[in-house]
Amino acid sequence: MAPSGSRSVKRSCQRVLYWIPVLFISIIVAWSYYAYVIQLCIESMNNTGEKVVCLLTYHVLFMMFVWAYWQTIFTKPMTPVKEFQLTLADKEMLEREDRSESQQEILRRISKDLPIYTRTMSGAVRYCDRCQIVKPDRCHHCSVCDKCILKMDHHCPWVNNCVGFSNYKFFMLFLAYSLLYCLFIAATDLRFFIKFWTSGLPDTQAKFHIMFLFFAASMFSVSLSSLFGYHCWLVCRNRSTLEAFRAPAFHDGADKNGFSLGFNENFRQVFGNDKKLWLLPVFSSLGDGCSYPTSLVKRDAEQPPIPAGHNSPTQSTGDAPQFPAKPLRESQSRLLPTGHSWTRNEQVEDQDTRGTSNPAMIIENET
Repeated sequence: MAPSGSRSVKRSCQRVLYWIPVLFISIIVAWSYYAYVIQLCIESMNNTGEKVVCLLTYHVLFMMFVWAYWQTIFTKPMTPVKEFQLTLADKEMLEREDRSESQQEILRRISKDLPIYTRTMSGAVRYCDRCQIVKPDRCHHCSVCDKCILKMDHHCPWVNNCVGFSNYKFFMLFLAYSLLYCLFIAATDLRFFIKFWTSGLPDTQAKFHIMFLFFAASMFSVSLSSLFGYHCWLVCRNRSTLEAFRAPAFHDGADKNGFSLGFNENFRQVFGNDKKLWLLPVFSSLGDGCSYPTSLVKRDAEQPPIPAGHNSPTQSTGDAPQFPAKPLRESQSRLLPTGHSWTRNEQVEDQDTRGTSNPAMIIENET
């Protein structure tokens, strides 16, 4: 009982410590509100019109920033649905097998009807021993959360949460509004900051708040601009942070652009089709988080030609994306351009053959 109790106390202490970065950000934001609203706008600005405009703009940015930050922190990361979980019989069968080849045969049988296209670097079915699930595409196990997260991007200590499919849009808006928040403060505080160094401000308590407010806003603007720019680049190429460092592996090998469908489709996968919701921290991302269209699957030469008047499911014009032939769920069908159609039997034989041709497949462990 003692070791178990010790582990429980340790986990409790860790959960408390994980909130320290969030508490630090909250304190900084609370102080910035006091310094900007009270010390800068009310105490230092003499022009009433300027004061009203600054206060109104500031509070709009402040509310959007806090709303996005709250959503990023308290939106629970999504985990794989039950279709990807092993049944009790499958678990027992997998545990009885000692050879990796036999285990892979079991996993291939379980995953053959699932919309999965990625593999491990060695070609094995992606399986999590800890969660005992066949991992969907772009799903990874988080050691901090101790569970598999759909489309995991990274675990962010500043929000004490995993950033993934369920809250990646919120995280992007959090970066955007926090950057605008800092830039607005720095821009409107600059004139008073210059007066501080030229002895143009009265010697009051406000002058020190104005000075430190400008320094803090400027430093955060630099760091946030680089981070926000990096994630904009990831969105444009439909990659996660993990995929940027390690390209996802498909049947034919690793490809860093395997999920890229073009700028427009990549953007809509995160922000959705409803333009009215793009700037609001409201969930509007496309898909179910478990299955994704890819740009890698080519048409099987042995398939019969498509009748005239029908669009090929994989033939593209210009830079239009190509999609996998395996049928996906209704929730994912919203990701597809209207000009593309799907066929059920295309490439099934070819994919099954490639999925079973490597006897050296091993189980991927992420514990």
